[in-house]
Amino acid sequence: MSQTIAIVNQKGGVGKTTTAINLGAYLAWLGKFVLLVDLDPQANASSALGINHQTITKGVYHGLADDVSFRDVIVGTGHQGYKLAPATPDLAGARIELVPLEDREYRLRNALLEVRNDYDYIIIDCPPSLDLLTINGLVAADAVLIPVQAEYLALEGLGQLLNTFNLVKENLQPELSILGAVLTMHDGRNRLSNQVFAELKEHSPFHVFETVIPRNVRLTESPSYGQTILAYDASSKGAKAYEQLAREILLRGQTPG
Repeated sequence: MSQTIAIVNQKGGVGKTTTAINLGAYLAWLGKFVLLVDLDPQANASSALGINHQTITKGVYHGLADDVSFRDVIVGTGHQGYKLAPATPDLAGARIELVPLEDREYRLRNALLEVRNDYDYIIIDCPPSLDLLTINGLVAADAVLIPVQAEYLALEGLGQLLNTFNLVKENLQPELSILGAVLTMHDGRNRLSNQVFAELKEHSPFHVFETVIPRNVRLTESPSYGQTILAYDASSKGAKAYEQLAREILLRGQTPG
């Protein structure tokens, strides 16, 4: 059975896209077939995988609003077993254009039905907001992965996200679950980072992954070269962390509950 994971946090700058692209790369490296869906109009995931979103003619928008076959928008990434449904500039208007459409919250879910059985994992990189595009991402998903920055304000912002999750689960996607939270931008030398991790583990109502993603220069550099951290510097601390997270997610998928 394939699993669709929406990576969601309404707060920007928490490592959401970095997590999406690198988790996908390592799941593919571990032998899984992976599709990354760039649902963010900023198209950072597409750019980070070496795709010029200004020049491609078909993307996620066309699969949502134009009834284009989702297979026709998928492109390769340079990693074996790892494909991308890219964002294009048109996606910015989808928030408004989808409003009058029938089953507007289910457009992505319905579009993915065509390709779902082609992949072991579909990862959705949602926008840093709780708008109609993110709702589409949540409704299309089986589970939610929440990147949480290692600072106290990030913990305070989780309440709004959980409220949205509960509304979607109650009204649109009753099978939706929370896969867990992963701490990002962690500095092990910083007492605050360690305190945030401890509080998250102690008080979180959902699973918190043991893997933490460190602050790492190589992780920051790799998107500017259109590469995942696996391709850019597989020996870096950031690469090792995403490999560990991928393994932890695979193990969690094999463990009931």
